[in-house]
Amino acid sequence: MATDPTVKHDCHYHPGDTAKWHCDACQVDLCPRCMPDADSRKRRGNCPLCGSSLRYLAANAEVTPFWQRVPAFFRYPLKRDPLLVVAICTLVPLLLQPNLLGLIVTVVLILALFKYTYAVINHTARGKLEPPTLATAFTGDGFGIVFMQLAVFIMMAVILTTAGMLGGLFLVLLTAAFLVLALPASVILLAMERSITAAINPLKLAALMSRIGWPYFVMYAYLILLSLASGVVQDFTLRHFDPLISQPVAGFLNSAFMLIVFHMLGYLIYQYRQELGYDEDSSDDAAEDHHSPRDRSKRIDADIDIYLKNGEYSRVFSILKEALRKDPHNPARLQQMYRLLTAMDDSLELYRHHPRLLAMLSQERDARGLQTLLTVIYREEPLFRLDDPTLTVRCAEVLYQAGEFKSALKLLQDFHKRFPDSDQLAPGYLLVAQVLANGFAQWDKAVSFLTFVQRRCQQHPLHKDIDIWLEQARNQQPLKGPKARFEAVDRGETRLATGNPS
Repeated sequence: MATDPTVKHDCHYHPGDTAKWHCDACQVDLCPRCMPDADSRKRRGNCPLCGSSLRYLAANAEVTPFWQRVPAFFRYPLKRDPLLVVAICTLVPLLLQPNLLGLIVTVVLILALFKYTYAVINHTARGKLEPPTLATAFTGDGFGIVFMQLAVFIMMAVILTTAGMLGGLFLVLLTAAFLVLALPASVILLAMERSITAAINPLKLAALMSRIGWPYFVMYAYLILLSLASGVVQDFTLRHFDPLISQPVAGFLNSAFMLIVFHMLGYLIYQYRQELGYDEDSSDDAAEDHHSPRDRSKRIDADIDIYLKNGEYSRVFSILKEALRKDPHNPARLQQMYRLLTAMDDSLELYRHHPRLLAMLSQERDARGLQTLLTVIYREEPLFRLDDPTLTVRCAEVLYQAGEFKSALKLLQDFHKRFPDSDQLAPGYLLVAQVLANGFAQWDKAVSFLTFVQRRCQQHPLHKDIDIWLEQARNQQPLKGPKARFEAVDRGETRLATGNPS
């Protein structure tokens, strides 16, 4: 079934997002979030579901055609910022004395007005329909575009002169007709590419007009009508009113007309941004190598999102396993793996991948996730013990800080027997002492563990503070450890009787 490219289509997986790709085989519409690796400039992409080539849907389908926004174009100069720009640049020169200073100020204001008109076209071309601020006309760079436009007009005059020398009147008329027809295209190229060569290149001008197609000529007709209407109004004003009134009004109307025209041209760029190569998906970021790690990661995320919404959890699991095979410690992929397996209640796979998952959860200080995963692991292997002393202490510390005292003690049970020579023995049993003292008020057991650390870990940097800890425990004062970094959660139900170290 054919899809009308002029109609706005919602993405199958992200309702509300405009689709830019359609798969005829799967009959699904896909948005840029589903197709981060597609080449919008070349309009090439493969369906993530079946691998077949996708059909590109017009980018301008989501934009109201410019011919339906004509009233909005006329209202544009009447908004506060453009109105102030027009008023300042039109009325101030009329109040100046006819001297050198007045001439300089007038020239500066004319430059500011032209600068603002080009700011309007660039602003609108990015989809920003509210006008630029007043400061845009008088601050920052951008005045060079005015001189570039002047250079374009000079070059067009040179081209006409050359045509007359080479081909006579007929060639002059033919060239003039083309330049007049291509004038809006020239302004667009100059505004977007900041290149005098591009703005007078007949091939680029013809290409731009052909990419837009018949709407370009509709727009051109509107510009002619606007020019005639503006000319008639200005002529009427100058003929029937006193110069003190007619000149400001005529100047104001002329400036407002310029803003309307440039706003319309900017909107034309916005509407046909994909055809003209100015679409956000065709920007420098999209022009990067589509095999970069960043793009591969986006493709994986998009595939995961699609298959999750299709309920194909085994496909998601396969994608994550392959991604982790290439990047075993990627925290984002590990988090996705953990959430998927937890949602699937796949205890076996959670147990199989527990070392990396526990490391990721402890690194993110996710005590609730740690507690959930450990519950699953103990269900699969009741006598489970971690074989990494550093990871053991790290997980226990996260659980302790969250108030999961029993789970923390269970992880550290018989730590000195399992890792007798580990440099984590001192921090591990200091943590046990904290749990016993601060969590269960078992001061005597806390003293026993602290005494063990004092006797066995004399070379450890923590040894110098043992006396302070012992004094606190003997006085039944809270053992001052590191401050909690997040709020406590409900305690688990795991029961444990912890004995003293031998």
